[in-house]
Amino acid sequence: MDQNSKINELINKNQLHEALELLNRMIEESPASDKLYFERGKLLWRLGDRGAAMGDYAKAKSINPDSPAVRALELAYDVANFFNPDLYNP
Repeated sequence: MDQNSKINELINKNQLHEALELLNRMIEESPASDKLYFERGKLLWRLGDRGAAMGDYAKAKSINPDSPAVRALELAYDVANFFNPDLYNP
């Protein structure tokens, strides 16, 4: 089984921290892979670490301007910048 399949299997089994550890090791071995940063960003977002996820999306974008991380980063900024004044005025 290749490592990408292993990551998907871990995520499907909800073993997210184990998948994160594997992704971290893969990034150490291939630090120029925008795909790995994008995948780790998605996993970090799912784990609730929004800032780190956005950092990984930005890193993937800097490596490959055509990465799907570009769109993910735009959407993350939209979420971060969302403001609804009605939520503060009951």
